[in-house]
Amino acid sequence: MGTAAPRVAMVAGETSGDLLAGLLLGGMKARWPELTASGIGGPRMAALGFQAHWPYEKLAVHGFNLEVLRRFREIWGIREQLAERLRKERPDVFIGVDAPDFNLGLEARLKTAGIKTVHFVSPSIWAWRGGRINKIHQSVDHMLCLFPFEPQLYHDKGIAATFVGHPLADTFPLEVPREAARARLGLPVDAPVVAVLPGSRGGEIRHIAPTFLQTIARLSQMRPDLRFVLPVVPGMRGLIDPMVAEHVPDKARLMVLDGQSHDALAACDVTLIASGTATLEAALFKRPMVIAYKISALSWPIMKRMAYLPWVGLPNILLRDFVVPERLQHDANPEQLATDVLAWLDQPARAQSVQQRFLELHHTLRRNTAQAASDAIAQVLESH
Repeated sequence: MGTAAPRVAMVAGETSGDLLAGLLLGGMKARWPELTASGIGGPRMAALGFQAHWPYEKLAVHGFNLEVLRRFREIWGIREQLAERLRKERPDVFIGVDAPDFNLGLEARLKTAGIKTVHFVSPSIWAWRGGRINKIHQSVDHMLCLFPFEPQLYHDKGIAATFVGHPLADTFPLEVPREAARARLGLPVDAPVVAVLPGSRGGEIRHIAPTFLQTIARLSQMRPDLRFVLPVVPGMRGLIDPMVAEHVPDKARLMVLDGQSHDALAACDVTLIASGTATLEAALFKRPMVIAYKISALSWPIMKRMAYLPWVGLPNILLRDFVVPERLQHDANPEQLATDVLAWLDQPARAQSVQQRFLELHHTLRRNTAQAASDAIAQVLESH
């Protein structure tokens, strides 16, 4: 098999998967201009010539709920059809981008059929109990990892893996454009600003946003000079706006934004933020933060038993230390969160220290992900 024009099959689920797959596809196209790619994907991939047999929206379901049960037969059928198609077409490599529940099963079947398999974005076996590692061993020839500590976890289990850096680290500037962001948002240059990010999905917003808004109300009483920005993901204003009306009496100092989370993070002095990928974005913007998370009372004991790292926030996991406070479940209350936010504002030396650690983390994660991933895929192709 020559590598002048590899035939690649890919599956990406959700918008984030389409973004990552588009980045990866761009890197491969730069290396192999005649490369062809097909499978399941979205508009970012299509813009690079990707042929989608099914749109990525077909896979975009969340959690274990009635929607998943209703869609299970359709999704299972798509995987069966795609597996059969790829076994006949025999691409040079299959690349599953995130969507582990769909991709790992598909990759296992393709690997058994002698097709090389690569998975991009390691499932967080390091945060939750690692039983999935055995399935990964059966499914994946090479794992592309976003974080530097991940490859060793795979090497220990006999799985080839490469740290390719995090694409956000390539995208975000090392120096934060604070003044420009404040100008875009119409915020004073010298006012203390708190960015409040209660998550992106309806379920987590319902659990977390009321507490965050009560914290805003409390902080407004304690420090009348504080300004607040609350970016809301598309489609969630209808959920957020009634909560704001209920919990924040003085709305003059609260700016609710449509999107613009990066401007909010760049403009702020500290962020109150739900645990998730956004905490990594906040770290890349070098922002002191207070991480909080709340889930249903029924789910909490299960989640607590599954976790085996002492941290839940990505910045703390990556730095292997409690560099920023984490407040979970009952500890995530307005009194505690307000105290934590004010501690960052009142201790500038501490804030400056964590900003320096986040700058070092940014350098560590900045690896030109598209090229590094393409280099690893080239090695997989050459070993075919």
